Amino acid sequence: MKVKIYKRFERFWHWGQAILVIMLVLSGLEVHGKFFSIFGYDLAVELHRDFAWALLILIVFAVFWHFTTGEWRQYVPSGQNLKEYIRYYLKGIFKGEMHPTKKTELSKLNPLQKITYFLLKVFLFPVQVGSGLLYMYYNDLNLNLEAVATIHVIGTYLFLVFLIIHLYLTTTGDTLTSNFKAMVTGWEEIEYK
Repeated sequence: MKVKIYKRFERFWHWGQAILVIMLVLSGLEVHGKFFSIFGYDLAVELHRDFAWALLILIVFAVFWHFTTGEWRQYVPSGQNLKEYIRYYLKGIFKGEMHPTKKTELSKLNPLQKITYFLLKVFLFPVQVGSGLLYMYYNDLNLNLEAVATIHVIGTYLFLVFLIIHLYLTTTGDTLTSNFKAMVTGWEEIEYK
């Protein structure tokens, strides 16, 4: 049975955020002098700043949308079915077992997703945005720039870990691309017992 799970703005926000975060990671690692040179230092600095402001604007719209639509409730952590999902992701997923619960428009996230996205929204994004703003305006403040940069880089690596896990789990749907298609179209095939 096909169910509309993801609204239009939700998909726009997801893909916009994904593109901006990936571009921030790439440009930030180049600014930091790590691994590669894609843009060149000066352009990477400029792009990193521009992508950061674009992400901040997107975050403002997303926060407004979440609170005016009540979608913020999707991200409130819950212990309900937590043990079942831990067991599922440690064993059941490799045995082809079905998810312990079914997605609906009113309950899109499982308990582990709720915890993860809650931590992203109330911890990692604020730390990255805050440390990034402090780093941009450090000349006007009396700060330990090395500490601010270290916090920002640690946040970058946490985003990379999240992205890798997120991309892997995207491939664990009914087919290799079904979760990806759901976030493009908004519709997801849900099997009910």
